[in-house]
Amino acid sequence: MNNSNKFLTVAVVLLLITNIALVVFMFTGKNNRRGWHSDGRKDPSELMAKELGMTDQQRKEQKLLKEEHFKTIKPLFDSLRAAKSAFFALSKEQNVSDSLINVYHNRISEKQFEIDKLTFVHFKKVRALFTPEQQPKFDEFVQKMMQKDRRDSAEKKK
Repeated sequence: MNNSNKFLTVAVVLLLITNIALVVFMFTGKNNRRGWHSDGRKDPSELMAKELGMTDQQRKEQKLLKEEHFKTIKPLFDSLRAAKSAFFALSKEQNVSDSLINVYHNRISEKQFEIDKLTFVHFKKVRALFTPEQQPKFDEFVQKMMQKDRRDSAEKKK
C-alpha cells in the first residue's frame, strides 16, 4: 500500500471514530432526563462525571462546552444532511457521471471533515478541564464509548 492509501485509510478511520462520538453526544443532549435516555441507557455525561470523579465546577464547565459545541455543529449537521439528500437524489437519474458523483462526494466529505475537526477540538477542550490524574481516565472513557457504539450498531444490524 502506498503512502497516500495509508493516509486515506487512517483519515477515514479517524473520521468514523469522531462521527460515532459526535452522534453519541448529540443524542445524549436531546433525550436527557435526569441522566437517562428514553430507552433506559444512562447518559454518557453522567457516566463520565461518575467515572472521573468530576467536581461540580468541572460538570458546569463541561455542560457549557457541550452546549456551545452543539450550537456550533447543529447547522453543519443540517448542511451535511442536505448534501447527502441531494447526493442520493441523483439515484433517480438515468445517467450520472463519475465527475458529478465526485463533486457531491467532495461536498459531503468537506462538511463531514469540518464536523469531525470541531468535535476533535471540543474533546481537547473537555479534556483540558480535567486534572492530570483524570485525563487518562477521560481518554479511556472516550475509547470505551467508541467501542461501545461500534458494538451497538453491529448488534442493531443483526
